[in-house]
Amino acid sequence: MPNDLQSDLSRLVARIEREDAPLAAADPYRPYFHLAPPVGWMNDPNGLCRCGEWYHVFYQYGPFDPEGGVKHWGHYRSRDLLRWEKCPVLLFPSDTWDLHGVFSGSALVEDGVMYLYYTGNVLSAGAHDYITSGRGHNTALAVCRDGLTAETNELLMENRDYPAGLSCHVRDPKVWAQDGRYYMVQGARTLDDRGEVLVFESTDKRRWTHINTIRTPAPFGYMWECPDLFELDGQWFLCCSPQGVPHEKKRFQNTYSCGFFPLSGDFRSACTLGAFIELDCGFDFYAPQSFLDGARRIQFGWMGMPDAPCGNPATVACGWQHCLTVPCELTQRGGRLHRYPVKELEQLREKPVSPENAHIFDMELRIFCPGRLVIRGAAVVEWSDDEVILSLGAVSGAGRTVRYARTQAQTMRILADASSLEIFINHGETVLTTRYYPDPAARGVVLDGGTAQLWSINRMEIMDGISR
Repeated sequence: MPNDLQSDLSRLVARIEREDAPLAAADPYRPYFHLAPPVGWMNDPNGLCRCGEWYHVFYQYGPFDPEGGVKHWGHYRSRDLLRWEKCPVLLFPSDTWDLHGVFSGSALVEDGVMYLYYTGNVLSAGAHDYITSGRGHNTALAVCRDGLTAETNELLMENRDYPAGLSCHVRDPKVWAQDGRYYMVQGARTLDDRGEVLVFESTDKRRWTHINTIRTPAPFGYMWECPDLFELDGQWFLCCSPQGVPHEKKRFQNTYSCGFFPLSGDFRSACTLGAFIELDCGFDFYAPQSFLDGARRIQFGWMGMPDAPCGNPATVACGWQHCLTVPCELTQRGGRLHRYPVKELEQLREKPVSPENAHIFDMELRIFCPGRLVIRGAAVVEWSDDEVILSLGAVSGAGRTVRYARTQAQTMRILADASSLEIFINHGETVLTTRYYPDPAARGVVLDGGTAQLWSINRMEIMDGISR
């Protein structure tokens, strides 16, 4: 049963969405085929799963403030990854262990039931730095049987239950079943400012024991957020979003990084991490999460970046900010992850379109080096034998300037939405993701150095008809 605070928040969110959603929906920069918040703020994808006939995408949601605010879990669901239903908020900051935010987490599906693990954020009053003191990062579990409501919500672990030597930053549980047991990884920051991943084990989904800590031999950033540990074709990978990695001109270019380590050995005991490889070289990609859909592994990411010097003022003015990437299938080749749009997205292709009329489009290129592509007069993609460069203008970039990807490009696929670009090089070996803001009326691409096919894209259907 919902408590009184949850009931009040539910009514308030419904009113805010009813009153403010029309302005957000009318924004010319509103995505055609990416999931975005109905109002307010969106960040990390959470609880991604397939349960029965439904795909579920939860996300960090600040309905009251497009600049952030206290986080809930917003919710979309779909039967085909193409037509989505906006569902009511499932998790509210309404319990003693999550009063200042229902932070990121994951879903474990068993027997048609979703077990939703998340971090409950609590900030204490007083003179605290909220790193070494003053913050409760609590591991909690909500159980959902009907796909729309949490029937129970309980606290599993709090700061005192984590290993010694850690700061107050332990968060983002990712849970899965394996070998008759359950495993959880969480990102952590030590008291001496070193990022690492904690590994927990359970036999009943509720009582968890710390069994291992995964880290690099030398410090690599001060915090590893949103860990995701999984196996593809016999190779294990640890994805995470490290904070505090030193910037380089052509690597680790964003405020925070995001990528993967190939993992050797057993994650439960002795294991080693290979070299860190970035998942995306663009301006806007962070906190991705993956899930199994039969034999394939699908990943969504947040098309945003915490604490970035660039922004999205045009959408904030219309009462909303941020979106998710398209769903991508993860594959591995030679110990490296490749990320490429799921096959279903090709069904959104409406008809071939000429280069001069390109607006919202899906584009496949076979390229010759060197070459150059100008998109709607607002973004420039250039390539040589060993590098791809993405450049945005002062207005279209809203603070975004240039990003580099070191790769020998042969093919590209570009998904261009109203205010975003996703550039997949060599079938997803390298990706550049960014928000951008061309003149809404601008059309056309100019290609020098390749051949291309273009299709206009139908607007993805998002329905809003579910009530509690």
